[in-house]
Amino acid sequence: MIRVLFVCLGNICRSPMAEAVFMHLVREAGLENKIEADSAGTGSWHIDSVPHPGTLGILEAKGIPYEGLGRQIKRDDLDKFDYIVTMDDENLRNVRRLGKGRAKVAPLLDYAPHAEIREVPDPYFDGGFDVVYHLVHEGAVGLLAAIRQEHGL
Repeated sequence: MIRVLFVCLGNICRSPMAEAVFMHLVREAGLENKIEADSAGTGSWHIDSVPHPGTLGILEAKGIPYEGLGRQIKRDDLDKFDYIVTMDDENLRNVRRLGKGRAKVAPLLDYAPHAEIREVPDPYFDGGFDVVYHLVHEGAVGLLAAIRQEHGL
């Protein structure tokens, strides 16, 4: 099983959206028996919290289910997952501070070569969930394509 972990700051906006969108694409491709995903935050503020209403609202509008609760990334995640995918540079630095593991660590928008920005903005305070959805979708499409190519799927 190929395991992907999406990481943002609090695990209630961007990373659960990325997890849900990515797994929706995985299911559409018929690869749910080969690829699984989870999400986590670098901070501990929202452990066991449901996602932000803005995240849930846009996922519902797109017909994408999500039922996860917030959690914080742990050191052993670096060895449990094959890919750790961050939303912004701060998330990337915080994940790298945990040490090295077997996971390939990279920003989501590295998989979205046509995106005009390199970080997924945090919509927690200002909204912008539509913009975040489009960036996350573009990155998730690229990530899935990269995984399929790398693993011969």
